[in-house]
Amino acid sequence: MKLHVDAWDPAYGLSFEATETSGPQAQSTAQIQPDVELPADAWRPVDPPPGLAAPGTVLIVDGVQRIDARVWITDDEGTTHPGVAASYAAGVVCCELDRGAARIATARIERGLFTSAGLVPPVVAGSIRYPFRRVSRGEPKDLALGVQRHMRALEVGVSGEERVDDDLLIVDGPLQERAHLPRALGYIKTHRVEYLPPELTAVVTALRGGQRTPVFVLGTSWNRFAWYLRLPGPAGAPWSGIVRAECSADLTPAAAVALAHRSAVTLPRFASQAYKDPRAPQNLVPIAGLERKLRAMLGDARLLHRALSRAAA
Repeated sequence: MKLHVDAWDPAYGLSFEATETSGPQAQSTAQIQPDVELPADAWRPVDPPPGLAAPGTVLIVDGVQRIDARVWITDDEGTTHPGVAASYAAGVVCCELDRGAARIATARIERGLFTSAGLVPPVVAGSIRYPFRRVSRGEPKDLALGVQRHMRALEVGVSGEERVDDDLLIVDGPLQERAHLPRALGYIKTHRVEYLPPELTAVVTALRGGQRTPVFVLGTSWNRFAWYLRLPGPAGAPWSGIVRAECSADLTPAAAVALAHRSAVTLPRFASQAYKDPRAPQNLVPIAGLERKLRAMLGDARLLHRALSRAAA
């Protein structure tokens, strides 16, 4: 087996990369059931119940990933397989709202050499080790999904370490593999598709800070309860400050509505400010701090790329 490290900075992709003709963005094929909390013709902005308090403890989970180098692996038969050497980390911020304190409770880092080649020995770059992680195909999207799956697994691993009774777990991104976690919300701050029909989307854009839409069922490759919420912030574009929250479809509708109410009195407390974060208000303050910590743990990308190049040589 021979290992070659692509000389290009991995942020720019591969020096040789097959391309596909891209067509127009596909329309959403999601299945929507809007009448979980209110009938569709009665949809309106929903305010939190008077007197409802945020939970005493909020746990916020996030992960980061980075391609340290793109590689080529030539096996003993002379077949060349693309791959990536990647670093990824996950952590938990524990926010004790009763005390007004927050701390990074857990932070872990892992690395891997992702490829569709057969069994590959770990790559040791100086003091850093990249264990073999097999993916089904060597297409760039499959390699990226392989890294993402391992990062999500690491997020699941750290999510259960700091739980207390009656806490709220907020996961940055869709729940998916984490839907089994109790009292867990997926937090989606970037919108690529308008899932709702126009008459219901009008309710989303009419939200004021702290208001949410009624709960609905969102079905794509998996089902979950979901709702939109506007975070507080200066007036802007119709979708400014809008986030989507989701919880497990295994919950009862009443439990999903209760979580939606809780999200409306909790998430606005963590909204960021534009002068501090260009992704304000959606990039929650604890998430921004955790991301900085995790990215620092990944190490210097240039030093790792040079170490991988030396290891290959």
